[in-house]
Amino acid sequence: MTAPAKAVLVTGGAVRLGRAIVAEFARAGWRPAFTYRSSAAPAAAFAAQLRAGGTPALAIAADLDDQRARVLVAERVQEEFGGLDALVNSAGVFPRTPFADLTPTLLADALRTNLEAPLFLTQACAPALRARRGAVVNIADVYGMFPLRHHLAYSVSKAALIAATRALAVEMAPEVRVNAVAPGIAVFPEGYDAAARERLLGRTLLHREGGAAEIARTVRFLVEGVDTVTGQVVTVDGGRSVAL
Repeated sequence: MTAPAKAVLVTGGAVRLGRAIVAEFARAGWRPAFTYRSSAAPAAAFAAQLRAGGTPALAIAADLDDQRARVLVAERVQEEFGGLDALVNSAGVFPRTPFADLTPTLLADALRTNLEAPLFLTQACAPALRARRGAVVNIADVYGMFPLRHHLAYSVSKAALIAATRALAVEMAPEVRVNAVAPGIAVFPEGYDAAARERLLGRTLLHREGGAAEIARTVRFLVEGVDTVTGQVVTVDGGRSVAL
Protein backbone atom coordinates (compact mmCIF):
# COMPACT_ATOMS: atom_id res chain seq x y z
CA MET A 1 0.00 0.00 0.00
CA THR A 2 1.33 3.42 -0.98
CA ALA A 3 1.75 5.83 1.94
CA PRO A 4 -0.24 9.08 1.65
CA ALA A 5 1.63 12.19 0.57
CA LYS A 6 3.16 14.28 3.30
CA ALA A 7 1.15 17.18 4.70
CA VAL A 8 2.30 20.78 5.17
CA LEU A 9 0.56 23.73 6.82
CA VAL A 10 1.47 27.21 5.54
CA THR A 11 0.10 30.31 7.25
CA GLY A 12 -0.85 33.26 5.08
CA GLY A 13 -0.82 30.98 2.06
CA ALA A 14 -3.39 32.64 -0.16
CA VAL A 15 -1.26 35.46 -1.55
CA ARG A 16 2.28 36.65 -2.20
CA LEU A 17 5.10 34.71 -0.52
CA GLY A 18 2.84 32.28 1.32
CA ARG A 19 1.12 31.34 -1.93
CA ALA A 20 4.47 30.66 -3.59
CA ILE A 21 5.43 28.36 -0.71
CA VAL A 22 2.16 26.42 -0.98
CA ALA A 23 2.64 26.09 -4.74
CA GLU A 24 6.21 24.83 -4.27
CA PHE A 25 5.12 22.05 -1.93
CA ALA A 26 2.17 21.16 -4.16
CA ARG A 27 4.50 20.73 -7.14
CA ALA A 28 6.64 18.43 -5.00
CA GLY A 29 3.65 16.17 -4.31
CA TRP A 30 2.77 17.37 -0.80
CA ARG A 31 -0.75 17.87 0.50
CA PRO A 32 -0.92 21.55 1.48
CA ALA A 33 -3.19 23.27 3.96
CA PHE A 34 -2.99 27.03 4.25
CA THR A 35 -4.57 29.72 6.34
CA TYR A 36 -5.87 33.12 5.32
CA ARG A 37 -7.47 35.98 7.20
CA SER A 38 -8.87 38.55 4.78
CA SER A 39 -8.07 37.02 1.37
CA ALA A 40 -11.16 34.84 1.06
CA ALA A 41 -11.60 35.12 -2.70
CA PRO A 42 -7.93 34.48 -3.61
CA ALA A 43 -7.83 31.61 -1.11
CA ALA A 44 -10.90 29.90 -2.59
CA ALA A 45 -9.63 30.35 -6.15
CA PHE A 46 -6.16 29.06 -5.26
CA ALA A 47 -7.48 26.00 -3.44
CA ALA A 48 -9.79 25.22 -6.36
CA GLN A 49 -6.87 25.58 -8.78
CA LEU A 50 -4.76 23.17 -6.76
CA ARG A 51 -7.55 20.61 -6.49
CA ALA A 52 -8.21 20.84 -10.22
CA GLY A 53 -4.57 19.92 -10.73
CA GLY A 54 -4.91 16.85 -8.52
CA THR A 55 -3.56 18.30 -5.27
CA PRO A 56 -5.81 17.84 -2.21
CA ALA A 57 -5.54 21.37 -0.82
CA LEU A 58 -7.24 22.77 2.27
CA ALA A 59 -7.87 26.51 2.77
CA ILE A 60 -8.69 27.54 6.34
CA ALA A 61 -10.05 30.94 7.37
CA ALA A 62 -8.39 31.90 10.65
CA ASP A 63 -7.33 34.92 12.64
CA LEU A 64 -4.12 33.57 14.10
CA ASP A 65 -3.87 36.48 16.51
CA ASP A 66 -6.41 34.48 18.54
CA GLN A 67 -5.13 31.52 20.54
CA ARG A 68 -8.27 29.45 20.09
CA ALA A 69 -7.98 29.83 16.32
CA ARG A 70 -4.44 28.46 16.42
CA VAL A 71 -5.59 25.34 18.23
CA LEU A 72 -8.53 24.86 15.86
CA VAL A 73 -6.29 25.18 12.79
CA ALA A 74 -3.94 22.50 14.14
CA GLU A 75 -6.89 20.21 14.85
CA ARG A 76 -8.48 20.80 11.45
CA VAL A 77 -5.33 19.91 9.53
CA GLN A 78 -4.84 16.71 11.48
CA GLU A 79 -8.48 15.73 10.98
CA GLU A 80 -8.25 16.37 7.24
CA PHE A 81 -4.83 14.86 6.54
CA GLY A 82 -4.35 12.47 9.44
CA GLY A 83 -1.15 14.10 10.59
CA LEU A 84 1.32 16.85 9.85
CA ASP A 85 4.87 16.72 8.50
CA ALA A 86 5.79 20.38 8.21
CA LEU A 87 4.69 23.80 9.39
CA VAL A 88 5.68 27.02 7.64
CA ASN A 89 4.91 30.20 9.57
CA SER A 90 4.69 32.75 6.78
CA ALA A 91 1.84 35.08 7.80
CA GLY A 92 2.92 38.44 9.15
CA VAL A 93 2.40 42.18 9.22
CA PHE A 94 4.76 44.96 8.10
CA PRO A 95 3.73 48.09 10.01
CA ARG A 96 5.52 51.40 9.62
CA THR A 97 6.15 52.65 13.16
CA PRO A 98 8.57 55.58 13.53
CA PHE A 99 10.03 55.60 17.02
CA ALA A 100 8.35 58.90 17.92
CA ASP A 101 4.95 57.41 17.04
CA LEU A 102 5.44 54.01 18.67
CA THR A 103 2.91 53.02 21.33
CA PRO A 104 2.59 49.93 23.51
CA THR A 105 -0.43 48.91 21.45
CA LEU A 106 1.41 49.15 18.12
CA LEU A 107 4.32 47.13 19.46
CA ALA A 108 1.99 44.53 20.98
CA ASP A 109 0.10 44.21 17.68
CA ALA A 110 3.28 43.49 15.74
CA LEU A 111 4.51 41.00 18.31
CA ARG A 112 1.14 39.24 18.45
CA THR A 113 1.11 38.53 14.72
CA ASN A 114 4.82 38.11 13.97
CA LEU A 115 5.95 36.30 17.13
CA GLU A 116 3.10 35.04 19.29
CA ALA A 117 1.06 33.52 16.45
CA PRO A 118 3.86 31.39 14.96
CA LEU A 119 5.16 30.43 18.41
CA PHE A 120 1.82 29.18 19.73
CA LEU A 121 0.71 27.63 16.44
CA THR A 122 3.93 25.63 16.58
CA GLN A 123 3.02 24.62 20.11
CA ALA A 124 -0.43 23.48 18.95
CA CYS A 125 1.09 21.47 16.09
CA ALA A 126 3.97 20.07 18.13
CA PRO A 127 2.46 16.65 18.99
CA ALA A 128 1.65 15.96 15.34
CA LEU A 129 5.04 17.17 14.16
CA ARG A 130 6.84 15.07 16.77
CA ALA A 131 4.90 11.99 15.70
CA ARG A 132 6.08 12.42 12.09
CA ARG A 133 9.59 13.72 12.99
CA GLY A 134 8.66 16.81 11.03
CA ALA A 135 10.04 20.29 10.50
CA VAL A 136 9.15 23.91 11.13
CA VAL A 137 10.29 26.87 9.04
CA ASN A 138 9.64 30.43 10.17
CA ILE A 139 9.73 33.29 7.70
CA ALA A 140 11.87 35.91 9.39
CA ASP A 141 13.50 38.92 7.71
CA VAL A 142 16.95 40.47 7.35
CA TYR A 143 15.42 43.44 9.20
CA GLY A 144 15.31 41.21 12.25
CA MET A 145 19.12 41.32 12.16
CA PHE A 146 19.67 44.71 10.55
CA PRO A 147 16.81 46.99 11.66
CA LEU A 148 14.93 49.17 9.20
CA ARG A 149 14.45 52.82 10.12
CA HIS A 150 10.85 53.78 10.92
CA HIS A 151 9.89 50.10 11.32
CA LEU A 152 10.94 49.52 14.91
CA ALA A 153 8.01 47.28 15.87
CA TYR A 154 8.49 45.12 12.79
CA SER A 155 12.24 44.80 13.22
CA VAL A 156 11.87 43.89 16.89
CA SER A 157 9.17 41.31 16.15
CA LYS A 158 11.29 39.59 13.50
CA ALA A 159 14.34 39.64 15.76
CA ALA A 160 12.20 37.94 18.38
CA LEU A 161 11.04 35.36 15.82
CA ILE A 162 14.67 34.55 15.02
CA ALA A 163 15.35 34.06 18.74
CA ALA A 164 12.22 31.92 19.01
CA THR A 165 13.40 29.79 16.09
CA ARG A 166 16.60 28.92 17.91
CA ALA A 167 14.81 28.33 21.20
CA LEU A 168 12.23 26.08 19.53
CA ALA A 169 15.02 24.08 17.90
CA VAL A 170 16.25 23.32 21.41
CA GLU A 171 12.80 22.60 22.81
CA MET A 172 11.63 20.35 19.97
CA ALA A 173 14.78 18.32 19.44
CA PRO A 174 15.45 15.59 18.60
CA GLU A 175 12.15 14.83 16.86
CA VAL A 176 11.51 18.15 15.09
CA ARG A 177 13.90 20.47 13.28
CA VAL A 178 13.18 24.22 13.43
CA ASN A 179 14.80 26.74 11.09
CA ALA A 180 14.08 30.13 9.58
CA VAL A 181 14.49 31.88 6.26
CA ALA A 182 15.35 35.58 6.32
CA PRO A 183 14.45 37.15 2.98
CA GLY A 184 15.81 40.47 1.85
CA ILE A 185 14.03 41.65 -1.26
CA ALA A 186 11.68 38.78 -2.01
CA VAL A 187 8.38 40.35 -3.03
CA PHE A 188 8.18 44.13 -3.22
CA PRO A 189 5.33 45.71 -1.26
CA GLU A 190 2.56 47.24 -3.35
CA GLY A 191 3.24 50.85 -4.21
CA TYR A 192 6.96 50.49 -4.92
CA ASP A 193 7.57 52.09 -8.33
CA ALA A 194 10.25 51.01 -10.80
CA ALA A 195 12.71 53.63 -9.58
CA ALA A 196 12.38 52.50 -5.96
CA ARG A 197 12.83 48.89 -6.96
CA GLU A 198 15.94 49.62 -8.97
CA ARG A 199 17.40 51.68 -6.14
CA LEU A 200 16.90 48.89 -3.62
CA LEU A 201 18.18 46.17 -5.95
CA GLY A 202 21.23 48.34 -6.59
CA ARG A 203 22.17 47.94 -2.93
CA THR A 204 22.49 44.16 -3.29
CA LEU A 205 25.58 42.40 -4.58
CA LEU A 206 23.68 40.52 -7.30
CA HIS A 207 21.49 43.43 -8.46
CA ARG A 208 18.50 41.21 -9.06
CA GLU A 209 15.32 40.20 -7.30
CA GLY A 210 15.20 36.61 -6.11
CA GLY A 211 11.43 36.55 -6.01
CA ALA A 212 9.02 34.54 -3.95
CA ALA A 213 9.80 31.31 -5.82
CA GLU A 214 13.40 31.35 -4.61
CA ILE A 215 12.30 31.79 -1.00
CA ALA A 216 9.82 28.95 -1.46
CA ARG A 217 12.54 26.64 -2.78
CA THR A 218 14.71 27.50 0.21
CA VAL A 219 11.86 26.67 2.58
CA ARG A 220 11.31 23.28 0.95
CA PHE A 221 15.03 22.56 1.07
CA LEU A 222 15.03 23.13 4.82
CA VAL A 223 12.05 20.80 5.19
CA GLU A 224 13.04 17.89 2.98
CA GLY A 225 16.53 18.52 1.63
CA VAL A 226 18.49 18.17 4.87
CA ASP A 227 18.20 16.02 7.97
CA THR A 228 20.67 17.53 10.44
CA VAL A 229 20.15 21.29 10.10
CA THR A 230 18.23 22.92 12.94
CA GLY A 231 18.24 26.23 14.77
CA GLN A 232 19.61 28.03 11.72
CA VAL A 233 18.62 31.16 9.83
CA VAL A 234 19.20 31.09 6.07
CA THR A 235 19.52 34.59 4.61
CA VAL A 236 18.32 35.02 1.03
CA ASP A 237 18.95 38.66 0.18
CA GLY A 238 21.14 38.84 -2.91
CA GLY A 239 24.14 39.61 -0.72
CA ARG A 240 22.69 42.81 0.71
CA SER A 241 23.62 41.99 4.32
CA VAL A 242 27.22 41.29 3.30
CA ALA A 243 27.71 44.83 2.05
CA LEU A 244 25.41 47.06 4.07
